[in-house]
Amino acid sequence: MDFDLDDTQRAIRDAFARFVDERVAPQAAAIDEAHAFPRELFAALGGLGLFGLRYPAEVGGSGLGLPEFALALEEVARGSMSLAGAAAMQSLMGTKFLQMLGNADIVARLLVPALRGEKIGAICMTEPGAGSDLGGIATTARRVDGGYLLDGRKTWITSAPVADFFTVFAKAGPERKLTIFLVERGFEGFAVGREIRKMGVWALPTSEVGFDACFVPDSHRLSKEEGDGESHLRKLLAEIRVITGAMAVGIARAALADAVRYAGERVQFGKPIDRFQAIQLKLAEMATALESAVLLVRHAAWLHAAGRPHHQQAAMAKLHASETAAMVCDQAARVLASYGYAMEYPVQRHLRDVRFTLIGGGTSEILKLIVAKELCA
Repeated sequence: MDFDLDDTQRAIRDAFARFVDERVAPQAAAIDEAHAFPRELFAALGGLGLFGLRYPAEVGGSGLGLPEFALALEEVARGSMSLAGAAAMQSLMGTKFLQMLGNADIVARLLVPALRGEKIGAICMTEPGAGSDLGGIATTARRVDGGYLLDGRKTWITSAPVADFFTVFAKAGPERKLTIFLVERGFEGFAVGREIRKMGVWALPTSEVGFDACFVPDSHRLSKEEGDGESHLRKLLAEIRVITGAMAVGIARAALADAVRYAGERVQFGKPIDRFQAIQLKLAEMATALESAVLLVRHAAWLHAAGRPHHQQAAMAKLHASETAAMVCDQAARVLASYGYAMEYPVQRHLRDVRFTLIGGGTSEILKLIVAKELCA
């Protein structure tokens, strides 16, 4: 669907669609089964400008917006959710706070190379006792001469095993409020812990990280003042939800295409199974739900770009797109029947990877509460 896209947006979508068809899709199964970060493709995305797409030109970006980035990321997710997840982390959560709050040295030494794909960033929020509940974060930052000492443990940190720098949320100051710090790999007292084995997105490494009296200089406190971390994070939440919705749309498109292709080739009782109404009804329901998800994601991205209220719409878009994608991937596996369970077909990968979109950007239950709060305000 592209009736609402301008020429620039069509060009971006088409460029990344070609890249996915030519470079990503042929390697997707091998990347997945190798359980290894796809550095070559990651660097290629940096060369194509994906990581800087929505950043200003002065830091090496293209100066475009969320609609263009969502279109590009949707295509990447269509090819590989592992690669898309790494790209989303690099393009937004892993680098945005550096661009918003970093000093000139941080921008030149870390942000600019990261937007070219030469360095990798990650964000550290989730803890063993704190997920959706940010107030439960227990990592602390204690002021010392020239900086802070960080103590605590983070978990489910995307890209941590390969990252060069980490944006860390910790409680600081007399009121112990969330404050944002930048930790570079190699800082004393910082360590990447055990890698977490996951059901899906096998090529996207995830692990625990620890801080044991980790010294962070004053220059690496990204927060302008102690305790402003949550306010900065809230500015980013809607974008996180929109791009997670875009990734969900991408993988659902891949699953639907696989199901349609298989249904046209698989012959039973003397004709392709796409001639049977039972299969046709599944495909129609999948396509209709997917189309509505596309519209919600694009609408939320457009509202963001237009500077209009969009937090409720972003929550709706992510909620509907991720739940729709889970349904589409499940129904695609049912269309393939036994082959939907076979490793030789990509549907099993879609079925595993799609659950990544149900978690990132807030669970469906949290998003429903956000929508309801807006309705009942």
